[in-house]
Amino acid sequence: MKLFASMEERNHEQVIFINHLESGLKGIIAIHSTILGPALGGTRMWQYENEEAALKDVLRLSRGMTYKASAAGLNLGGGKAVIIGNPKTDKTEKLFRAFGRFIHGLSGRYITAEDVGTSVKDMEWVRMETDFVTGIDEALGGSGDPSPVTAIGTYYGIKATAKKVWGSDSLAGKTVAVQGLGHVGYHLINHLQKEGVNLIVADIDEAATKRVVDEFGVKAIGADEIYGVEADIFSPCALGAVVNDETIPKFRFKIIAGAANNQLAVEDKHGKALRDRGILYAPDYVINSGGLINVANELEGYHRQRALNQAMGIYDILLQVFDIAEKENISTHAASNHLAEKRLQDVAAVRRIHTQRTVIHRDRRRNAN
Repeated sequence: MKLFASMEERNHEQVIFINHLESGLKGIIAIHSTILGPALGGTRMWQYENEEAALKDVLRLSRGMTYKASAAGLNLGGGKAVIIGNPKTDKTEKLFRAFGRFIHGLSGRYITAEDVGTSVKDMEWVRMETDFVTGIDEALGGSGDPSPVTAIGTYYGIKATAKKVWGSDSLAGKTVAVQGLGHVGYHLINHLQKEGVNLIVADIDEAATKRVVDEFGVKAIGADEIYGVEADIFSPCALGAVVNDETIPKFRFKIIAGAANNQLAVEDKHGKALRDRGILYAPDYVINSGGLINVANELEGYHRQRALNQAMGIYDILLQVFDIAEKENISTHAASNHLAEKRLQDVAAVRRIHTQRTVIHRDRRRNAN
């Protein structure tokens, strides 16, 4: 794999490879952009097939964080980290504290948080070595588990899609198929059921499925069955790439709106395919940005209600995305990219003007002396 070519493909600023023999830490930090501010994004711990797979993942995810922060109106750039290892067997205090020291060495260009395979406890180990970490326990001034805020943002995002398709954001009586019953999926189901939604759920984790069925009395189906089930809305809240050449022909949904990252296997191709089939797609990095909004609030002094209110604002952002898509006759995925890219370009232009003026004033002072 050609590293610089891979970075240039998505215009990454910096990639840092980490190797700490004493703790067994092997990781990669990717900083995609710092145009809007320091790069913030979680640390994922996963047993990747190989190092190239880990690099591809961190490059893809870090770019997504730039677009997520931009579309959400946050003054943050995009970054991500991956630690290569088994999150069930390889975690140690030594490993995460070593990781924290590497983050501290970046002097705030990258701020981390929890992600797939990492937890609040892991971030507290990181915090022992650096202040450039979010998603820590509330007792330490953090926000704790971000999934409730991600779920509320996703819920309001689903309501926005209903408004666009049916003219009303009421979900009462609608059928929603939820894939993935982890923390976010669980909280999302709670919100949906309270509004009178008919729920169909699926997860490969039998314990998570049993918990939701027992607690909410919903209908569970096989993990592979959910793609062809008859429902108004499909809400993927687990794995990425679930919208692909195999699944799209099975879809009988009017809407796809869920919290999973990177739902489109091939972004442009499958975003257009959904549009051609008349399926409204809520771009994943917009509808699931509640988690980022939540941890971003820690940087200014965490206030729960403020974070929730900002996450509810995803409703209006999605309606703006849908309007752009309609006016420009493009997919909603392309429209969300346009929205995010325009803000990045505008801020970059302001910074260039400011830099030019600073240079002019400096030169004038030199000439005057």
